[in-house]
Amino acid sequence: VQLQASGGGLVQAGGSLRLSCAASGRTVSGYAMGWFRQAPGKEREFVAAISSNSGSTNYADSVKGRFTISRDNAKSTVYLQMNSLRPEDTAVYYCAARSRPASDYASGNSYDAWGQGTLVTVSS
Repeated sequence: VQLQASGGGLVQAGGSLRLSCAASGRTVSGYAMGWFRQAPGKEREFVAAISSNSGSTNYADSVKGRFTISRDNAKSTVYLQMNSLRPEDTAVYYCAARSRPASDYASGNSYDAWGQGTLVTVSS
């Protein structure tokens, strides 16, 4: 499966953005999906994950209550709605697909395919 992330941009603190991750090559419906981010000079970190049927979602503590992950399997697209953005949310955001549902959703090593990343910049 090939993944294409989009929707990043520059936003003021307190604003919102919605990221999209479109899949091609294979339907995304059989994959659990995740969003990760990497800020300049920092390691990649887990942001959010969703099961293949949307029955389960998980979030990093730093984004819980502000970010929402969702998916539309008919469109082979996964979304990350980001509200109440903070300067510390500035990072390149990556979507990823995981074929093994029992694997650790918060570990990048569990994911089989990655998108190219989209930059989110939050100004103070």
